[in-house]
Amino acid sequence: MGRKSTISRLPSEIKSYIEAMLATGGQTLDELIADLRERFPAEAHAGDLPSRSAISRYGQKLERRLSAIRASTEAAKLIQAQAGDDKDARSEALTALIQTELFEAILALQEADDSDDDNKIDPSERVGMLSTAAKNIATLTRSSVNLKQFQAKVEEEARQRLLQEQRAKLDAMDSKGGVTAETKMAIREALGIL
Repeated sequence: MGRKSTISRLPSEIKSYIEAMLATGGQTLDELIADLRERFPAEAHAGDLPSRSAISRYGQKLERRLSAIRASTEAAKLIQAQAGDDKDARSEALTALIQTELFEAILALQEADDSDDDNKIDPSERVGMLSTAAKNIATLTRSSVNLKQFQAKVEEEARQRLLQEQRAKLDAMDSKGGVTAETKMAIREALGIL
């Protein structure tokens, strides 16, 4: 695999500060670099602070991660608020998020392989990574199929309960009067509860 970014190799205090500033988005890259030089002069004199392009690349990676976290958090909140999780909608959302992550990991692997020779991945290492990903994808696919079967079963059970309730209400109509047998039969046919 390629070498670690210059930011990953920084002391945790500096790395955390850069991440916090990038996450808030309160400064331009030039302002952030000037701030780093002022805040950490010893590292600036030693040439240990990252370059503008390194911060930009790291910021893009960080933003992708933060966006994914925000999206998954928002999805979980919406699912929890809207779904009475009898159909296990949270698991479905989690499966979709994992599928997205695996897809992004495969893209990153391809990008690393397409980059310059310093970042090329050893073919045997690549095969191992793809093999692991394939196994995980197969497990995830089985999980997804099982989840869909469970959801279909829950839907069918809910449908049967509703039909039972409708059937019972139609049967009770005899005692209320005013409803003919033909009307009841028409209602039964329309609802499919013959």
